[in-house]
Amino acid sequence: MCGNNMSLPLLDEAATVSGTERETAVVIFLHGLGDTGHGWAESLSSIRLPYVKYICPHAPKIPVQLNKSVPIPSWFDLAGLSPEDPEDEVGIKKASECIKAIIEHEIKNGIPSHRIILGGFSQGGALSLYTALTCHYKLAGVIALSCWLPLRKTFPQAVGNNVNKDISILQCHGEKDLMIPLEFGSSTAAKLKTIINPENIQFKTYLMQHCSCQQEMMAVKEFIAKQLPPI
Repeated sequence: MCGNNMSLPLLDEAATVSGTERETAVVIFLHGLGDTGHGWAESLSSIRLPYVKYICPHAPKIPVQLNKSVPIPSWFDLAGLSPEDPEDEVGIKKASECIKAIIEHEIKNGIPSHRIILGGFSQGGALSLYTALTCHYKLAGVIALSCWLPLRKTFPQAVGNNVNKDISILQCHGEKDLMIPLEFGSSTAAKLKTIINPENIQFKTYLMQHCSCQQEMMAVKEFIAKQLPPI
């Protein structure tokens, strides 16, 4: 479990873009391996909606096998980036509890869970998918950019009678991504369609590598506006 001592520093130190009006919705967005929340806070501020607060936490620095066990910002350990590589089940579940603690904090602050979107890029997108599908709060949607579903063999059982079986997911991927190949994204979309209502999954691809682009960010903006309309 993620105690307050770890989860709330994640929130306290997060790069946050506050709303310019009364905040009635929240987007929690998780960065990729070796990154911080600052760049994504900047990207999201360029497509911001005035009543939405954007929270971009920074992952703790931990030793990562993929990085020769040198500590870098990472939500959990990664042995490799192929679907066959062993996964850090304990780390993934622990990180997921930390993100759920942020969701709980926002709910206690008056934002209903169905006005919260969880999203992320690469490793952060992977964690956002896993967290949403195992979360007991009904969320507004998931933005999953250039990523995969961790612990995919535990699904659909891991979802159980989860309230997010009908959640809307925007999944985007680069057609020239060499780090997380497009096939990995496509197979993730196919897997997700066996877990939740397939009509609720959008899978969009763009002519890009392991990065983001303006067209993708416009799709993200549209998705957020649709899932979190003004109230």
